[in-house]
Amino acid sequence: MSPDSLVLVNTGDGKGKSSAAFGVMARGWARGWRVAVVQFLKAPEWVTGERKLAEHLGITWHTLGDGFTWESDDLDRTAELGRAAFAQARAMLASGDWDLLILDEATYVMTLGWVPVDEFVAAVVDRAPHTHVVITGRGPRRADRRRRHRHRDAPGEARHGRRHPGPKGHRVLTAGTRRRQPCPMSP
Repeated sequence: MSPDSLVLVNTGDGKGKSSAAFGVMARGWARGWRVAVVQFLKAPEWVTGERKLAEHLGITWHTLGDGFTWESDDLDRTAELGRAAFAQARAMLASGDWDLLILDEATYVMTLGWVPVDEFVAAVVDRAPHTHVVITGRGPRRADRRRRHRHRDAPGEARHGRRHPGPKGHRVLTAGTRRRQPCPMSP
């Protein structure tokens, strides 16, 4: 893994996680990067402003969910779609075809137990060396945060808006929260 690629995690209880990620998307595109978005929960029939912008710019966009979980009539189907979105994202992470990959609302597939945390983390850690990743979604369950907090026993503890070493020396930037958060991508 190249130390030159970053993983950014936009998490927290407020608004703006996806909007911040789409700002990074626009900046990546402006730099000539190959950019793609995988939306884990939103339904394909939802044509949002950011999706219209991405399509106008030629950014690859996959909307693979069926809507928010609290609106689902069939949670088994919603979970299946979440796992399929993860399979798509994992393939894109490994492909080397992307300079920037936005995984919008991806934390939910872990917090809801649809994809094992370790499997998701492995897909991100083992990504193509030059692929930057932005992950959005509300934070992981309390038990998961405690379990994943162990790797940060060295200097560089995450502080809001500052870089800190992630797994195996990768740089991770956390944003979108007022309280300290462990890196959700750490094993």
